[in-house]
Amino acid sequence: MSEKIYGLLGEHLGHSFSPVIHGKLGNDAYRLFELSESELEAFVRQENIGGLNVTIPYKQKVLPFVDELSPAVEAIGATNTLFLKDGKLYAENTDVLGFIYLVRSAGIEVSGKKVVLLGNGGAAQAVKEALRRLQVGDLRVFDLNAAPPEVLPYEELSEHYDADVLVNTTPVGMYPNNLKSVVELAPFTKLSGVLDIVYNPLRTGLLLEAESLGIPHASGLGMLVAQAVRSHEFFFGTSVDDAVIRSITAELTRNATNLVLIGMPGSGKSSVAKLLAEKTGREVVELDGAIEEAAGKPIPQIFAEDGEEVFRDIETRCITEAGAKSGVILSLGGGAVTKERNYLPLHQNGRIYCLKRDLSLLATDGRPLSKDLETLKKMEAVRAPMYARFADVTIENSGTLEDAAEAILKDFLS
Repeated sequence: MSEKIYGLLGEHLGHSFSPVIHGKLGNDAYRLFELSESELEAFVRQENIGGLNVTIPYKQKVLPFVDELSPAVEAIGATNTLFLKDGKLYAENTDVLGFIYLVRSAGIEVSGKKVVLLGNGGAAQAVKEALRRLQVGDLRVFDLNAAPPEVLPYEELSEHYDADVLVNTTPVGMYPNNLKSVVELAPFTKLSGVLDIVYNPLRTGLLLEAESLGIPHASGLGMLVAQAVRSHEFFFGTSVDDAVIRSITAELTRNATNLVLIGMPGSGKSSVAKLLAEKTGREVVELDGAIEEAAGKPIPQIFAEDGEEVFRDIETRCITEAGAKSGVILSLGGGAVTKERNYLPLHQNGRIYCLKRDLSLLATDGRPLSKDLETLKKMEAVRAPMYARFADVTIENSGTLEDAAEAILKDFLS
């Protein structure tokens, strides 16, 4: 018999984390299979199917070709996992198990609680089944296509501001529509947890607000990994410790996290960024270069002809675009922190490092706002609180550039 087939089945797959996750579980045979609907039945009826994950638009269309449906699939009417056992093709839905893992790993209690669920699409059906298994108290579902009383219109959200937990299953806030949010959290005065199944960006607009309000929260990356691990268990009839889920999630998070460098003009950001790129193989995005490209002229000319506020507006647009990237090194101009509006675009995917360097060592040539030591002293006095506000970590860079780069990597990889 031919080698068993493992992989993700869909119509247009594009980029997927699935081969990476399954590869880390030891399944190097896992592949992406892009098929038309006419090819679907013949493919899944092959006798050498080992295990398949199924994504849109085939989560329901594949069911007529399946021999056995799990209780979850029967309840939801959709599958994301197929596997052969004793000659029969079984359908499971590990999104349910993935969401249960997400809730528990986040330490958010839903048993007996009032939960507001945003969205009523395919993902929401799996989440609803998971919440049922977790013995949710009062579940209220909201969607643009409301069908009361089961699904309510967003206009009625204000009647449910007493919810304990809020879950987003809509794509609002997903890349490339970063920082957008389907609702504001501030009116929900009793929230003890916020979950967003979106995982790109790492922190959606909804989760950024939850963070600012001090509400426990989690993104969908843990759910993504957990559902893949549960699929692997069905494929091979094995059991995988939750520590593996945590480890893979942490690695994927690191890989997607931007290394963001801020600091005084001349503090070595560009040089350290180059060293980090050499050590990690990551792309460097120089914001000054992006600004000059966007403006069509050098930065000193922007200041001379248009003024600082025009420069700052261009800078914010470039930061918003660059901050939506994943897994890159961002080197910012010294004044990026002077605009609070730049924080969330950088924080959504980034870990922010402030390079601190003795003022006497700072370069001043060709820098319109830091032309001499006295100017630098005044600037630092004003900006120090701003750097502290933005930075996750402050790195001393009065020694060698190599030392600064190694200090950043030590922190980042710890």
